[in-house]
Amino acid sequence: MSVVALAPERPALVLDATDRAPALARRYLAVRFAELGYVDAYVGQVVVTELVTNSYKHVGFGRIVVRVLPEADEGLVLIEVADDGGGLPVVQEAADDALCGRGLLLMVRLVDDWGVRPLDGGGKVVWARCAR
Repeated sequence: MSVVALAPERPALVLDATDRAPALARRYLAVRFAELGYVDAYVGQVVVTELVTNSYKHVGFGRIVVRVLPEADEGLVLIEVADDGGGLPVVQEAADDALCGRGLLLMVRLVDDWGVRPLDGGGKVVWARCAR
């Protein structure tokens, strides 16, 4: 029988749904990227900012849970943001004079892949894979 040693997983970041959540998530992601040996966290910070901001603005209650996981086989990193909301994110083109509504569109263009999966008992996880 072979034994596989797994590195301990770093705990997820659990946030209150407040206007402070995006900044705390950016800080967590930067630290997590450094722990994983990734040099540039800029795209990851843009992605986590958008996903956490959407959770706090569009759900507005409960906890927001952020996880950052390496995907060694593909050279990508997985960013997950979970919340208690049932609504799904929708990518839309914003009108030229719109003051908001471009964040998810920008994020989609920066990542390799993204999606949403429901959680048992309610809520969802929005995830994105981006280059390290």
